[in-house]
Amino acid sequence: MSEDADAGPECNEAAAGDTPDVGPLDRPVVIGLLTYKRPELLADALPLLTDQLATLGDLPEGSCVLVVDNDPDASARLAAAEVPGVAYVHEPTPGIAAARQAALEAAPAGALLAFIDDDEHPETGWLAHLVSTWVRFDRPAGVAGRVLPAYQAAPSDWVVAGGFFVRRSLPTGTPVQAAGAGSLLLDLAQVDRLGVSFDASLGLKGGEDTLFTRQLTHRGGRLLWCEEARATDLVPVDRTTRRWVLQRAFSHAGAAARVDLSIADTPLRRAATRARLVGGGLARVPASGLLYLRGLVRRSPRDRARAPWLAMRGLGLAAGGMGYGLVEYRRSDSAATK
Repeated sequence: MSEDADAGPECNEAAAGDTPDVGPLDRPVVIGLLTYKRPELLADALPLLTDQLATLGDLPEGSCVLVVDNDPDASARLAAAEVPGVAYVHEPTPGIAAARQAALEAAPAGALLAFIDDDEHPETGWLAHLVSTWVRFDRPAGVAGRVLPAYQAAPSDWVVAGGFFVRRSLPTGTPVQAAGAGSLLLDLAQVDRLGVSFDASLGLKGGEDTLFTRQLTHRGGRLLWCEEARATDLVPVDRTTRRWVLQRAFSHAGAAARVDLSIADTPLRRAATRARLVGGGLARVPASGLLYLRGLVRRSPRDRARAPWLAMRGLGLAAGGMGYGLVEYRRSDSAATK
């Protein structure tokens, strides 16, 4: 679920299924695939990603699909070795921030690195659209693609009404200040020049991609949207419960608060940011009650569904502003979480 779930109405649908011709490229293209104990999803993803790379034609040396295995037991090593054109990096440090940073460090200097996760499937032309947008819009520091939900089972009416898994949609070329890394192309030459890296101290807390891209744009890098570069994100059944959705609203808001505090670069700005987060967060709680009442009066399932989500998001912002929050990606020996 995205923090952009309330980002507003969708744009007109862009042409899907077309693969643009990006022309010759002067640097390697790497697809960074992050994985953690999901062998079936990894096996499905690898041929899709090698096909995506092949659509770009002849590429400079160093172009590949790069599997970053975040399992301390290196469970993805054999699967990666069986597919031609796939490189492998083992990053045992727990947390997606460490895995993303490992991809930055393993990719060739100056490469174009496209992130995708093992539970996401790229649509036709996903990579070509990302690269084409980078070329067409004068080589920005990053290009963010759209991610759509792919439900494992039909979600409840409450989930559908609230639109909790619907992420933002923007015209291609629109500048954005931050983006998730589930479908993100980075120009590593500019990333290196701007001195941006993933903050491993976030560990399993989440928000590492928002902080990274906020820092990228804060330091002068351009980050643009590509509507045609689409990937679907698997939504397991256990993530479509009210409890999970509301807990995620709290934890995502806490992560957003940590990002805002990290960006504030003076004590005065941090104090002002903290006050805004706590005050604004707490104000969302009574506002959620009004939203629910409006939903009753207007018979709006959307308002009634989003009222408790708004309250939990407000509490998460306030808690994050005060330095508290949930661990977003808890791990166990038997299950992976993202």
